[in-house]
Amino acid sequence: MKKSVLTRYRVMAYVTGVLLVLLTLGVIAKYVLDMNGAADFTRVVGIAHGWLYVVYLVFAFDLGSKAKWPVGKQLWVLLAGTIPTAAFFVERKVSRELESRVSDDAPAVAKA
Repeated sequence: MKKSVLTRYRVMAYVTGVLLVLLTLGVIAKYVLDMNGAADFTRVVGIAHGWLYVVYLVFAFDLGSKAKWPVGKQLWVLLAGTIPTAAFFVERKVSRELESRVSDDAPAVAKA
């Protein structure tokens, strides 16, 4: 498996996780604190998270299929983008597991 597959999953996991945390804070500000401007913030962040979550799903599915994960693990990684802060923990666990299995695009150079 190429390192780029893991890298793009990691980037989207962080982006999705940050947007979901911001969305959660926006919803709290809108409904609990009744703050001005929270409705617009929540709408914009919600739309961004929704579209980028679809990209996250594609990248996570690609990573899982190349890593040959069982269906249960694949589903857990796919759902991690819907639970606030779960994407960060799942990404860290997945990255540690797959670091040894990834290979760089450049061929190794033998030293004399």
